[in-house]
Amino acid sequence: MYSLIKKMVCCAGTSGSEKKIAEVIRGEIAPYVDEITYDALGSLVALKKGTAAEGEKKKILLCAHMDEIGFMVTFIEDNGMLRLAPLGGINFTAAAFSEVVFENGTRGVIVPEAGTKPEDLKADKFYVDIGASTAGEASRRVSVGDRFALVQYTTRLSKNRIVGRPIDDRAGCAVLIEIAKRIFGGCRDDVYFAFTVQEEVGCRGARPVGFAVAPDVAIAFDVTGVGDVPGAKPMAVSLGDGAAIKVRDASVICDAGLVDQLHKIAADKKITHQTEVLISGGTDTSSLQMAGAGCAAGAISIPSRYIHSGVEMIDLRDAEACAALGTAYILGE
Repeated sequence: MYSLIKKMVCCAGTSGSEKKIAEVIRGEIAPYVDEITYDALGSLVALKKGTAAEGEKKKILLCAHMDEIGFMVTFIEDNGMLRLAPLGGINFTAAAFSEVVFENGTRGVIVPEAGTKPEDLKADKFYVDIGASTAGEASRRVSVGDRFALVQYTTRLSKNRIVGRPIDDRAGCAVLIEIAKRIFGGCRDDVYFAFTVQEEVGCRGARPVGFAVAPDVAIAFDVTGVGDVPGAKPMAVSLGDGAAIKVRDASVICDAGLVDQLHKIAADKKITHQTEVLISGGTDTSSLQMAGAGCAAGAISIPSRYIHSGVEMIDLRDAEACAALGTAYILGE
């Protein structure tokens, strides 16, 4: 699982610019599915056809978003410094004094204006220094509208725990690919693997995917917060305690029947699992649930520390549990 996540992480793909990571994903999943398409927004949808007769099989949609949080250049100062706007939910305290990389390979550092107080660390107080001395020099390397993000990387801290970015939600993408490998031998129902765009700026990509597929059941795979670090708000999710079966978050109440079914499968198959109740934040689950006529929707989450920072952390055993649970659900085991 680590090598697959590493492939997913080390590729740029800010919201609205996911083509590179989409091609990496396509190369990984293509051998295990029957069809691959892209929709108008750029989401990649791969179909594994079920063996049951038409009219006797369901449509199951599994979803993970490809995009990562990042920034866009809004203005180039006379001194060559770049002003910026966020793409997604940026924690500017976490982003301060970090190395960034542009889609064309240009590198720089993102820093706050001198003398900025911690409570004032917001987008309009930040600039990017790419080593240019004039606006002309900077303009030869980057342009207004260019996207960039903190440098992508991953590091193994121990046997099971890794850190890097963007773990959110490339780990979920890796889980979907792993599920596709495991059901390659055949499954009863049609299974759609959707790798969506623009989740970080409002779950935009999932809605048209859900509308087009019109699934009977949809399950999103994404990261979720934990309550196991000093000062964290109480939350019954911890790193290393298995797949987190979502009950609700700020944007969705998951289908109760699906939640119960996932818990039963996990217990029967002895898959480590826990229950997720996320008070703030949301995922593609809500968009999938409400697309078209709607569907039974839920989520299986990968516990993660330090989400939307440069040091996102997961436990590989949790990712493995998510893949095992998703596979068991599809195969009806």
